[in-house]
Amino acid sequence: MSEQSAKPYLVRAICEWCADNGLTPYLNVRVNGQTRVPAAYVKNGEIVLNISASATRHLTVDNNGVRFSARFSGSSQEVAVPLDAIAGVFAKETGYGFAFTLAPDPATSLVAATAPSELDLGSTLERDQRAAEVPKDGGKPKSRPSHLQIIK
Repeated sequence: MSEQSAKPYLVRAICEWCADNGLTPYLNVRVNGQTRVPAAYVKNGEIVLNISASATRHLTVDNNGVRFSARFSGSSQEVAVPLDAIAGVFAKETGYGFAFTLAPDPATSLVAATAPSELDLGSTLERDQRAAEVPKDGGKPKSRPSHLQIIK
């Protein structure tokens, strides 16, 4: 038998605590392929959502994630956030809440693992600069295009 995540319980607890204390609960979400949120409000792959009772309709926090209906620029939209996309829940006014460790995005992990380190990049650039400064034929220094690529 696998253990259930505590995340939905903590999200509900912060929401209830905020309601009891007149605070506004916010959800920090890392947007992924399973997340349904208004794309116009996503910045740097993340969105922060007001999940207070006055901002949402039919708020549901269960073991699958958070779902609700809310108005964005006057238009009602359905929002669905799976548990694994929730990065944190907190009170807007105090910042009190919980931050969650998220599994790394496979594409981001691959880019980070294959990118040259700053130390390697610095030594390569220094070597290229020295080679460009000292021409072998006595003429003007030649600049070589970099052999490094940015993979997105």
